[in-house]
Amino acid sequence: MHKYIKWFSELRVDDAAQVGGKNANLGEMYHHLSEQGIRIPNGYAITAEVYRTILAHNGAVEKLHALLNDLNPKDIQELQKRGAKARQIILECEIPDDIKSQISQGYEKLKEEYGESLSLAVRSSATAEDSLEASFAGQNESYLNVEGFDELLDKYLHCLASNFNDRSIDYKYNHGFDYLEVDIAVVIMKMVRSDLGVSGVMFSIDTESGFDKVVFINGAWGLGENIVQGTIDPDSFWVYKPTLQKGYCSVLKKRLGRKTKKMVFSDEIGAIKNIDSTIQEQNQYCLSDEDIVTLAEYAVVIEQHYSALAGVYRPMDMEWAKDGIDGKLYIVQARPETVKSRDDEHLLEQYKLLEKGKELISGRAVGMKIAQGKVRIVQDIKKLHEFAEGDILVADITSPDWEPIMKKASALVTNRGGRTCHAAIVAREIGIPAIVATHNATEVLKDGDVVTISCADGEEGVVYEGSLRYEVHHRDLSQSKETKT
Repeated sequence: MHKYIKWFSELRVDDAAQVGGKNANLGEMYHHLSEQGIRIPNGYAITAEVYRTILAHNGAVEKLHALLNDLNPKDIQELQKRGAKARQIILECEIPDDIKSQISQGYEKLKEEYGESLSLAVRSSATAEDSLEASFAGQNESYLNVEGFDELLDKYLHCLASNFNDRSIDYKYNHGFDYLEVDIAVVIMKMVRSDLGVSGVMFSIDTESGFDKVVFINGAWGLGENIVQGTIDPDSFWVYKPTLQKGYCSVLKKRLGRKTKKMVFSDEIGAIKNIDSTIQEQNQYCLSDEDIVTLAEYAVVIEQHYSALAGVYRPMDMEWAKDGIDGKLYIVQARPETVKSRDDEHLLEQYKLLEKGKELISGRAVGMKIAQGKVRIVQDIKKLHEFAEGDILVADITSPDWEPIMKKASALVTNRGGRTCHAAIVAREIGIPAIVATHNATEVLKDGDVVTISCADGEEGVVYEGSLRYEVHHRDLSQSKETKT
């Protein structure tokens, strides 16, 4: 019998071509790191071969070629129109019975392990994602709180269709990938009940400076989507790795986020919703020092494992969740960090503002650069085509659907979000400064105003009125002597 699913225990990092980056990394950690105390929820991959089989079975390949071959993704309106048609082609596909049977067998086996009340995370895992060349962060869909076999199949097809999200088509175009050469596998895994607990993102390197001696953690109450989407301002924690590895509680710094919302399960099966956090939840850290240290220890072990595999230092980007039922911490995703790890460590680029103007608004700085341009406030995705090259994108939050215009922007400013939200990740990847968590940028800044964005003075980023003078210094550090500090 042909094998269409593969369990995490069968997968290794080298299997990305068959099961996508997310599945391959989950399998690598499940097999090698579980014995070191790192908890990975069990699950299985529906392979990329299944995606190709379904397309062929339904004659979809020819239809997609005819639809996309002459597409110019820079034409935003045409991209939106053809992207919608491509997704509909996938959603109308039938899944062959032998494939359905194996997916069902996997689901029943997970229920044997975790109980009949099992809920699932159904997550896209593209064959080109989580590589050093391209993260594909936020390009494809994932679904949480999935219950029942029919719901599993429906969300599986939606994951396949997300291979043709507008943002995913544009991302492939800009990174030189053929639209039909990137396949989609899907993760089916036990849902960690962080809707009743805490979740977040962490890096084994500082996301702004590239300092490799710290673990940086973002966290908030409920499901982690709010952090990734930039819906909230999360808590932030920094842990110093050298003393952590000597057994000390090495929490260097904490920063309390506003955490005004938390994402939880809805009463409707397969649905999630945002509710207001209580005042007590907003005013207290979502993690204890003990949990912060445990997560940092996980990060160090994962970083060391992947560095040993690669034969070079490899900082990591990880997603974590704390189950509100069993009280345990889990790692639910890991991938190589794709921005700071690729910087030339011998070349120092420093931006310096030569004058100060009227300060209009401030927030969390992302990227250590300065940019200037006209403010363009965007509140409706239908108006993305009005955005001009070099404008400064100002919004409440951004979503992956906005990436085609984010690449045109000279800087980003958002009301909400943290340093690991979508806007921050994309800004780093395309090399522009961003200021997040300003709280009211869309009210204070006005369309057409010329402003200067400065993220060159530490953690706080500032929007100044007018076009201010600044300079950029490039320094070669290859001959610098190591300090005795």
